[in-house]
Amino acid sequence: MIKEFFWAFNIKEVLSAFLILFAIIDVLGSIPIVLDLKAKGKKFSPLKCTVGALILLLTFFIGSDAVLRFFSVDINSFAVAGGFLLFLMALEMLLDIEIFRYNGPTAEATFVPLVFPLIAGAGALTTIISLKAEYADVNILIGLVLNMIWVYIVLASMDKLQKKIPPTAIYILRKFFGVMLLAISIGMFTSNLTILIHTINQP
Repeated sequence: MIKEFFWAFNIKEVLSAFLILFAIIDVLGSIPIVLDLKAKGKKFSPLKCTVGALILLLTFFIGSDAVLRFFSVDINSFAVAGGFLLFLMALEMLLDIEIFRYNGPTAEATFVPLVFPLIAGAGALTTIISLKAEYADVNILIGLVLNMIWVYIVLASMDKLQKKIPPTAIYILRKFFGVMLLAISIGMFTSNLTILIHTINQP
């Protein structure tokens, strides 16, 4: 079982899963929000943020099958819903509009809002399940861990980034990943919808 898990390793799938999660987590796009929290005197631990987000995402990744079975939803149907959600998130990034709003408490900056919903938000949690319809588990997990390493580097370097990265560059990066996310969401939606239609049409 363990051997089969690692034999499914595929560098292309790892890269693809990494890029999808990279676009969804969008820690670079969250830099202005983090800097605003710092300006308001909110403190956070980069290590606690990263570990907390990783635990939350791993818990959802491991328990997703049980959750889907409980609600009688198959993985392809969830992936179609996930593709639609990613499409809306891409529109947010491209059109500078707010579709998803967060009105929760903000007293603790480490876990709220940094871990949830900024890093391990609804989009990332949905994507984790959706990716299981496309890629092997080992490739998704590697892509996830690589993203968490990147998240830690960015959060730990926040002071330096504030001085070196101009707001225009961050804005351009957000638009670029918005386009990538839009294309990814359409591909995820159409491929899984095709599978569902084929399944329905089978005698």
